Formats: sequence, C-alpha cells, structure tokens
Amino acid sequence: MISRAQIARNYRNVCSVVGAGVDVTGVVKADAYGHGALEIARVLIAEGVKWLAVSSVEEGVALRAGGIQQPRILVMGGFLPYEGPALVEYDLTPAVHSLEQIRQLDRLAATAGKAIRYHLKIDSGMSRLGTRAAAGEILATLHQSRQAELEGLMTHFASAADYTSPQTDHQLAYFHSIAAELRAAGVNAARLHTSSTNAIGYGRTAGWHNMVRAGHALYGYVSPARGEAPRQLLEVKPALTWKAKLMTVKDIPEGAQVGYGGSFRAPRPMRIGILGAGYADGIFHRLSGRGRVIADGKLTPILGTISMDLTTIDLSHTTALAPGDEVTLLGTEGESSLDAQQIARVAGTISYNILCNISARVHRIYA
Repeated sequence: MISRAQIARNYRNVCSVVGAGVDVTGVVKADAYGHGALEIARVLIAEGVKWLAVSSVEEGVALRAGGIQQPRILVMGGFLPYEGPALVEYDLTPAVHSLEQIRQLDRLAATAGKAIRYHLKIDSGMSRLGTRAAAGEILATLHQSRQAELEGLMTHFASAADYTSPQTDHQLAYFHSIAAELRAAGVNAARLHTSSTNAIGYGRTAGWHNMVRAGHALYGYVSPARGEAPRQLLEVKPALTWKAKLMTVKDIPEGAQVGYGGSFRAPRPMRIGILGAGYADGIFHRLSGRGRVIADGKLTPILGTISMDLTTIDLSHTTALAPGDEVTLLGTEGESSLDAQQIARVAGTISYNILCNISARVHRIYA
C-alpha cells in the first residue's frame, strides 16, 4: 500500500524547507524507489512539480509513453550514442558527462533541426559520472556548439550526511569555481543544482542554488548523519506499507528443523506461519534467521532460511492468525513498526536498497 497523500506531504515539506526560490525536482528513478514511477509522477504533477528526474533514457521514455507529457524530465544517467534520437522524440533533457557528449548532442540537434537543452555534470570529486575538464576546455567546446544549449550545471555529493568528512565542502568549492569561471566568460546556466535529499535535510544551503533533487525524502527517508550534524530540517514519513499473506499456519514439535539446510531448530513446541513472499519479492536473504516482521501487532522473528517464494515466521505469540491473513513486512501495525532503515541495519545494507529491492511482482495498491 502506497499513500499518495503522504508522497504529496513529503514533497510539500521539501518545498517548504528550501523556499519559493528553489525548484524541487522529483526523483522517480528506479521506478520511484520501488513506489511506482508513473503513479508517483502523477502525484507530483498534481502538486505542481516542474521537473522529474530519472536515471536512464529508457525510464524517461516509459514516463512519456505512460502519458507524462509535462513536466520536464532530466535523464541523470546521461545517454549512449544510439539513444540520442529518443531524447529528441520524447523531449528528454540529458545530463551530459563529457565534452564529447556535448559535441554529439550538437550534431544530433543539427540533424533534428532543433535545439537540444542539456545539463552539464561536473565531477567535483566523486569520481563517478561527470566531466573533470577545466573551465577553459568547457568554454572552448561550448563556443563550438551551435545547436546544443547548456541549460543547467550540476554535480552530485558523495558524503552529504557525513559531518566527519570535509568532502562535501571540497566538492562544492570545486563546483563553484567552475561555475564562476564560466560565468566570468559570459556563460550563465539557468539551472544550478548539486543537492539531493541529505544536503536538503541537513541544511547545506550553499548547495541549494535554484534547484534541488528530492528522491529519498519523497518516500519518507533522510539518511542518518555521521558526526556533529546540524538539526535535521526535513520532516518526512514513509509512504509505503508492505504486507504479505500467510499461506499456512502449523504447529511443530521441539527439535523440528525449519527451512533449507535445517538452519533453525525449534527449541520448544512452536506455532509457525509460512508467508507467500521470499527473496524473489524483495525480502533480503540476509534477513534469514535475523530479521523480523509484524504479526498480530507484535514484532516476531523470521525463522530459518528465506526461500525464493516463502518465508517462515514465529507465530507462537498468537492464535488469531490463519491462512489468508496479512503480516506486515514494512510499515506500522498496532504499536509496532518497521521502516526501511531499521530493516537495512539488520540486513547490512542501506534503506534505498530495501525499497528498490521490492520486486515488480509485488502488487502496488495506491490509496
């Protein structure tokens, strides 16, 4: 179950924190972090969003094909040469990661007979996507471009929630130095953006510029900070509740082995439940024998090894549940709750991974 109203509230909270002079881009890549890109895009459009962001050309095309004609769509992962025509056909705005890509876009625009707007990504120190070219090299390429139009300048922070490291300050200083040299030469990108959820949430205002990219925050999460961080500005709540149905409930004797490899042995007579969900649905295999779910309002352990399609849980605390009843894998039930960050700590991963790992075969219901 995904709450449209909570997505909208989270978006409005981000807008309120950054203020009226900063556009909030709604990041809906990876199927909106597992929440369903088309449906979340529609919610954000109803809230007045001006930009959506995806990772790939394919994701952008899927939104357009699904009826999302407005707003602008930024393809943050850039494009491969063969994807150029789709940028034009589906009116997608690419993030460009090299000077050669600017030249490719210029040739594409000349062939198409129309200008193509793009955002140039600066590798400010993450050593991932983005150009490390000096400002002079960038300017030389821009002066040679006649049809490709520089609309935005962007970068991405590697450690925005880590206050034990100066990396974010160094990245921002580098980005600002490139932007200043371009500006001094008369090149003024209309959009400057460096900040995603963590830089928004912890108030790194020098990186907000006139556009920010809200992803994780839309879905109810800000990563925990490291070090002496300022007070978190964002108040957001998870929008997704994940439930699975019990396939069967049975009593087992003391000493009974549960699951593949007999990895759990009952220390006493127990009641167990078999859920119709497993690692193929997105329940992390590493939660085997370690994770918990909420059954009849109580946190209860996962027993034994998680299977592809099934997960065994302890139901010794209740006689109220029967086949067909639901158990909460992520969300709140009664006074108990499990969010993606709690699950991630047990699984040894991050909350993004928990959300994005919920597979397509898990039915999404919007309320």
